[in-house]
Amino acid sequence: MTTTYTSYKLISSDLQTSLKRVSEQPDVKRETEYYLSKIGSIKTIDEFFADSRLYNYAMKAHGLDDMAYAKAFMRKVLTEGVDNKDAFANQLSDTRYKALAESLNFARHGELATTFERAQKGVVEKYARQTLEVSAGEDNTGVRLALYFERMASSITSGYSIIADDALAQVVRTALQLPAEFAATDIDRQAAYYEDVLNLDEFKDPSKVGKFLERFTAMWELENPVGSYDPLTVFQSSSLTGISTDLLLSINNLKLGGR
Repeated sequence: MTTTYTSYKLISSDLQTSLKRVSEQPDVKRETEYYLSKIGSIKTIDEFFADSRLYNYAMKAHGLDDMAYAKAFMRKVLTEGVDNKDAFANQLSDTRYKALAESLNFARHGELATTFERAQKGVVEKYARQTLEVSAGEDNTGVRLALYFERMASSITSGYSIIADDALAQVVRTALQLPAEFAATDIDRQAAYYEDVLNLDEFKDPSKVGKFLERFTAMWELENPVGSYDPLTVFQSSSLTGISTDLLLSINNLKLGGR
């Protein structure tokens, strides 16, 4: 049986081929063609939200499927953009919201926001990567987690960055052999612990990330023998495809100095 690490490396080492294969799947190709045919004509945030197919495509591309229902929340993200340091997306520890606001930067570019490459090809590339990760997770959740961590590792700037994203936290806890109960401890202490035992700057180095994922996949195999793990658990509710709004806001308050 192929190990978690081997499966992850098979995809990661020839990522472009893997992504091309995904992009040619009929359902992916259909949704992508629709997105590209429509997005350039969208001039306002209202128009974007009015087309649920476009909206859901962009949300999935940024790993925010489970937050698609929270349109008032997402409207605030897009309306305020990212240029002001006090903008809503900049105050959230989860960087996926900022990434969405950068892809569709209505706040900066107004009706021209959807004409840029990052709003078109950029979102399409994100959608393919997200679909690839989900597909990998159907066979082995550990592979999906490894691919996700590889993609997101460079965005980790503090212990709070880890806590704000359940999937990142799952990878780190597994690699460090921390019990699941650790996630229920004081948030400040969790963040301080991660910053103490990890050199977060190393997550900007692909080779160091690779070494960390070797450790993660080995520990994952030990903790999750075949048939003993529900592969969907980590991706439900407050996970990489969405984070509990209450948790997100509480982390945000901590980042701003509130208690």
